[in-house]
Amino acid sequence: MKAQILWTGGVSFEGRSDSGHAVPMDGSPEFGGQNKGARPMELVLIGMGGCTAFDVVHILRKGRQEITDCVAEIDAQRAETDPKVFTNIHIHFRVTGRKLDARRVENAINLSADKYCSASIMLGKTATITHDFEIIEAGA
Repeated sequence: MKAQILWTGGVSFEGRSDSGHAVPMDGSPEFGGQNKGARPMELVLIGMGGCTAFDVVHILRKGRQEITDCVAEIDAQRAETDPKVFTNIHIHFRVTGRKLDARRVENAINLSADKYCSASIMLGKTATITHDFEIIEAGA
């Protein structure tokens, strides 16, 4: 896997992925940013959320659960001093579907956290990561 980061002026950058996608990034206004893109650490958190949500959906589909939506809401805290690593991350999953089995949803989340989500496992080296979930019956 490779990536390229291009400086686009000020404290703005464009990240280019191996798969051909581009992501704008910008520093905060207090450091001269112009809000042209997400902050790099926001992208780290978004990447982790995407990784674990992907796993949960994939595992539930494989388990023949009739899932229609999955939202991962993430709340994170960072250290107050440099390096300002994430110290606590909480992920709340809202999983919507028809007759979803709560044990299977919980198992999918645990498998992602403990085995499959590389991003969560890496961030877990500096942060305490917790999660919970709610199930919403589709059409209710």
